[in-house]
Amino acid sequence: MSDKWLRWAQEIQALAQSGLAFSKDMYDRERYERLRLLSAEIMAEYTHTPMEKIEELFMGETGYPTPKVDVRAVIFQEDKILLVKEKMDNRWSLPGGFCDIGLSPAENIVKEVQEEAGYLTVATRLLAVLDMQKHPHPPQAYHYYKLFFACDIISGEAREGLETKDVAFFKKDELPSLSIARNTDSQLRMLFAFLDEPTKGTIYD
Repeated sequence: MSDKWLRWAQEIQALAQSGLAFSKDMYDRERYERLRLLSAEIMAEYTHTPMEKIEELFMGETGYPTPKVDVRAVIFQEDKILLVKEKMDNRWSLPGGFCDIGLSPAENIVKEVQEEAGYLTVATRLLAVLDMQKHPHPPQAYHYYKLFFACDIISGEAREGLETKDVAFFKKDELPSLSIARNTDSQLRMLFAFLDEPTKGTIYD
């Protein structure tokens, strides 16, 4: 679970962004700008991130604030799951990433798998919809929902991408060091349950 300071900073930022989107009163807008700055100061203080970087994240957000969407592919071969090694932290994750505007979640995951792992796939089923804040991920500036799609490989071969440096399949009891900003050990073990129970219902929290 995220620390309370993170929840408070996110909520203050969201309230400020919403107020700036709809308020016409110049004095109210000044107050909302101040709230947005306060939330950025909280983030900078607790994450030891330069204030300029935090302001870049927040100031580009306009309109009514909503959670962002992250999609992940769940691809099994026999009793193994497909993972890619991230260049950013040299750890492993399910192929995927943030959704691009103009593509559906299923289209996004097909694109991500091809870019990160080299395989052409088709999304066959939505396995889980998780709130990132309910799982042991590191603190994040934004609030994310994570969508996990079962995918089948149609063609292609394992190939690293611009953001990945290796592609491999792993058994449940032989998982490598995971990139926990992207997926956690408990989430992967939760997904392995679909191997034993293919008709298991979609998981959500």
